[in-house]
Amino acid sequence: MSKIETLLAPWLTEAFPHLGWLPKVLSICSGILLLIVLYFVARHLVLPSFEKLAVYISPQRLGQLKPLLSKLNRRLAGFICCVAFLSSFHYFYLPGEEAELFYRTVGQILAVIYSGFIFSSLIGISGAAYNQLSFAKDVPILGIIQVVKLITFIVTSILVISVLLDKSPAYILSGFGALAAMLLLVFKDTILGFVASIQIAANRLVADGDWIQIDQYGADGEIEELGLNTVKVRNWDKTITTVPTYALISQSFKNWRGMQESGGRRIKRAINLDLNSIRIIDNEFIEGLKQHSVICDVLEQEQLQEALSKSNVRLFRVYAEEYLRQHKALNHSLTLMVRELAPSAEGLPIEIYCFSADKRWIPYEHLQADIIDHLLATLPLFALRPYQYMSGQFTR
Repeated sequence: MSKIETLLAPWLTEAFPHLGWLPKVLSICSGILLLIVLYFVARHLVLPSFEKLAVYISPQRLGQLKPLLSKLNRRLAGFICCVAFLSSFHYFYLPGEEAELFYRTVGQILAVIYSGFIFSSLIGISGAAYNQLSFAKDVPILGIIQVVKLITFIVTSILVISVLLDKSPAYILSGFGALAAMLLLVFKDTILGFVASIQIAANRLVADGDWIQIDQYGADGEIEELGLNTVKVRNWDKTITTVPTYALISQSFKNWRGMQESGGRRIKRAINLDLNSIRIIDNEFIEGLKQHSVICDVLEQEQLQEALSKSNVRLFRVYAEEYLRQHKALNHSLTLMVRELAPSAEGLPIEIYCFSADKRWIPYEHLQADIIDHLLATLPLFALRPYQYMSGQFTR
């Protein structure tokens, strides 16, 4: 008989002589009720006080971690009940060597499992607190957090097996030597991802929110999640591409963070001119240009006179470069020029090279289109024609 059953038996046997099983049932029920009350007190009265104290000390940081702290409290309450069960089961439950062995084994297994959950919660809270730091975006540690949780799961499993077999954990680990090759094969991606996560964090190769481009995997967008095994990239067409984490180390990729952190976004476009439209400038040509306010608003009279006896292509380059210098939407502290490229069968390329002050995609594309549209529209004023392939449509 258990100790509680021994205390209850004289009273209950005298009051209910025909219910010999009643002391035993009440002893077991009182033990279960005690664990329920202990869990309720720890979960709803004691541990929430520490949670409120932590949030009061740091409301901005720990206040955002209340769901994680609440999960930790539940697991701590369960662990406290496991410890209470291990220390008191012989007072309430059926006695006997086999019964005590069963109770002790179950209690130890639950205590080990709850210990693993508690440590996992602490790691999760630490990772969430780290993500609130200013430099966390540049040095993500999600992969390292996942590895630590994986190791915690493995250690917890080994301890549970050792409790079930009543063997030392060292005995269990010694048996893993023969399975090392298979484990390496199974966890190959995890091991590669872990090494890659360390190198990514140490070298700050990528961060959450970076715009990366990996042509081998069809990824072109912002990093949504940098995990242990995979990196989620939300492409600009709103699809999601998953890339192995170790691919960021083993293969080349383009990170547009440098452009986003710089003072502008590059515009590099070329206009191909028909070679047959190139000519030398004379006085009549200059006088004709002076009639157009679009040209006079950009070029000064001296610049027009200096172009005399030179090519209309050179004057167009001077005009285009001066137009870019006066454009308010460009960053004039970065490289700005209009240059000629090597002539080819497709004409003479005139390349526009400058930087947009606004790095956002849509304003950048609009600005680029406006500049090219304006320069194409002013080509006839310089007696120049753009080169294009024959379209099959002929004007009569």
